[in-house]
Amino acid sequence: MGSTSAPKGCGSNISSIYYNLCDLTTLWGVVVEAVCAAGVMTSFILFIILMASLPFVTDKKRKGMVALQASILVFTLGLFGLTFAFIVDQYSTSCAARRFLFGVLFSGCLACLVMHALWLSLLKRSGRGPRSWLLWLGALSLWLVEVIINTEWLVLTVVWSPPGEIVVPDLSCSIANKDFVLSLIYVMVLMVGVVLLAFPSLSHKHQQWRRDGAFILATGVFTIAIWVVWITMYIHGNRVAGNPSWDDPTLAVTVALNAWVFLAFYIIPEICLLTTQEDPDLEEPHDGEHVYPARSLTYDSTLKEPEPEPELEPEPEPAPQNLYIENKSFSMDETPEAEPANSTSPYGIYNGQLRSGVYQPTEIALITKGLTMMNQGLMIPRARTPSLNPGSGARSLSRSQESLASQ
Repeated sequence: MGSTSAPKGCGSNISSIYYNLCDLTTLWGVVVEAVCAAGVMTSFILFIILMASLPFVTDKKRKGMVALQASILVFTLGLFGLTFAFIVDQYSTSCAARRFLFGVLFSGCLACLVMHALWLSLLKRSGRGPRSWLLWLGALSLWLVEVIINTEWLVLTVVWSPPGEIVVPDLSCSIANKDFVLSLIYVMVLMVGVVLLAFPSLSHKHQQWRRDGAFILATGVFTIAIWVVWITMYIHGNRVAGNPSWDDPTLAVTVALNAWVFLAFYIIPEICLLTTQEDPDLEEPHDGEHVYPARSLTYDSTLKEPEPEPELEPEPEPAPQNLYIENKSFSMDETPEAEPANSTSPYGIYNGQLRSGVYQPTEIALITKGLTMMNQGLMIPRARTPSLNPGSGARSLSRSQESLASQ
């Protein structure tokens, strides 16, 4: 398949079916190839960012949408890869890939958008949407419908042929443009479903869910607009202009442009909101309400000091008033000499405040007071053993009486 007259930019050892990838004279293939290569790298980087941001997501509802968004990234990555099948010339493998993967990849992206829009509608109506695995199974079911349709269509038109008929080479490429468009009717139904289901979420009470609905709606509207343009050119426009060879560039530009729409209008905004938005259903205190911490159960010696009035002359500050209740059962009358001048509470180190005029005697203080009273002359008579000499008992008794009388 080599060619001696290779176009500018292509080597002589390159097959002619790949000339559009390196031909600098036509240039459309090189431009689309560069755009698709950038889209592949962007999709891969966004997928890594999406997976890495999962531990930092605070909103559980938004976290449940990550499975759908990751699926859209995978299908979008496939769309950028499919674009190369439309850049190269037609042959059996590229034509089979075009017919099968075009509707399958688009239906995968749109099925995920439909389930996300449906979740927003249910969230607005009942305040609670289905679980994330149910949404992913729903998107998988919608996608499998298009897989079955394209598989049957490809088998009936390419693989199976009635016996006795002439075998046509490259039968997968000999298909009318109208037949190709009619095979994508289910994909068009999914587009309409995306737009219709995204409208109710625009009136949600929370702003962030309205944003999600707006992103889905914008993606659906731009997708429909792109499809209307390429279908018109693919069926009628290129033939009216007298250049039917532009069918492949039309499909290549359509796939690349629509894939970038999925990234720019849905994936990138959703990733930006994934870690910056919190759950709006969490109740927050109103502005007029003040939330006070729980009061401590310990007794504090709070000093209440009156604030001086600025207009009057300063007066001597009154003695600080203690707001705690003293236990009078431990107080006792003592002489002024026994009371210290500046008595402080033994617990003053815990609250940083002084307790004035309160004295709580301890055992050491009571013993010290007893010794002081003994020094003042208050003697307690001690018991003595009786003497063995006769008459000593009378003498001791008389002596004790005399001592008491003298006192």
